[in-house]
This record gives sequence, C-alpha cells and structure tokens, in this order.
Amino acid sequence: MNEKYKREAASDVVYNLEYNSERQRLIIPEYGRHLQKLIDQATAIEDDEMRNKAAKYIIQVMGSLNPHLRDVPDFQHKLWDQLFIMSDFKLNVESPYPIPSREVLELKPDVLQYPQNFPKYRFYGNNIKYMIDVANKWEEGEMKNALVMVIANHMKKSFLSWNKDTVKDDVIFEHLYELSGGKINLLHSTEELLNTTDLMRTNKRVSNKITPAGQTKTQNNKNNNNKGGKQKNFQKNNNQK
Repeated sequence: MNEKYKREAASDVVYNLEYNSERQRLIIPEYGRHLQKLIDQATAIEDDEMRNKAAKYIIQVMGSLNPHLRDVPDFQHKLWDQLFIMSDFKLNVESPYPIPSREVLELKPDVLQYPQNFPKYRFYGNNIKYMIDVANKWEEGEMKNALVMVIANHMKKSFLSWNKDTVKDDVIFEHLYELSGGKINLLHSTEELLNTTDLMRTNKRVSNKITPAGQTKTQNNKNNNNKGGKQKNFQKNNNQK
C-alpha cells in the first residue's frame, strides 16, 4: 500500500494534534491560519522568481477572500501592505507599491488634548457650569432671574438622576452659590423649585380611543362588558322559549 495513503493509528493522530495555544500567533486573524502558512512558505523560498510568483498568487487569494472590496480605491495597495505585515516584514519580493516598514507601522498617533475638567460636583456635568458662567455675565433683571431658576431646576433634576432620594432646595442653592463663585446667591430666596414628582415624572402614553366626557376608560370598558352579558342572557332566554 502506498505510504501516502497509509492509515494512521489513532494514538499517533492524537499525539500529533496541534492546539491553538501552541501555535504561532496570527498577525491578521481575519485571513486565517492557512493563508498565514502560505506566506511563511513563500518567505522560505530561496529562488527569487518562484518567490515572486508565490507572492502574486497569495495576493490573488487574499483578494478573493474580500470580493466586496475590489472596487475600493487602493485595494491592491492594501493587500500588498498586509502581505508584508503578515510575513513580519521578512518577505523579499518585488512590490508594485512602496514596501511598508515596521517603524511606520509601530508609530503611535499624538495624544489628543481633551479639556480636563475636574468639577467638585460631577453629577451636574459641564453644561451646568457653562450655563452658570453665562448667567454671571448677564445684567441683573428679570431675564437673568428666569435663567437662574432654570439652571437651579436643571441642577435639581441632575441631582435626582444621580441620587433618587429627595433633595432640599437649600442644598441646590448652596451648590449654585459655590459653582457661581458667590455671584448667584439664592440662599435667602423665597423661590421654590419644582418638586421631585414633577421632575422625575415620565411621559405617559396617550390613548387614541375616544371616551365619553366625564367617563374614564375603565368605566367605558366595564359598560361594554355589561352590555355583552345582557345580550347573552337575552339570547339564552329566547332559546329556552
């Protein structure tokens, strides 16, 4: 019997199993291990002509795995870059595009400069602080007083979103006084903010069914059920006759 088709013993098959934990890490896992092995074999080819042919064949295979990207600009350029990356930059072939380098690939982008604010009361958010700063620039009058009350109510709503327990208006006024740098003082004000129920109330769905004036939907359904019961009793009495 030909050695190529000789049946292996079960114990040998189990002994020669490869576990993923023992295999080499895939550089681009999306292409799978078979393509990675093809690239490793092409890298080991000593003949330049055969190695270039193998590289072009691998590019065709990579393109067939992504048929939806064939119309994308620079698609071939992307495939060649991925080929060199998957070979760990060891593949020495002629490329129609500039060969990428490891240094360029490992370059890290500059860190974005985000505004770093560390407010004392984080549950209010930055927008509340911006609104308070705007209110500080307004002239005294009814418009500013209305804006201050809007800010205070919004602060109370934000506080209740963070802490579901009730909160006294005095606490909100103290926080507003502190965040405004002492420019907005409602500590001795007689104004009252919206109550907790109004702030936390959710919108209820409005039924499209029209009910008679002065009659609730439950009463209307109950009356309809009673009418149905009377009709059934009337039919039952007629059948008995």
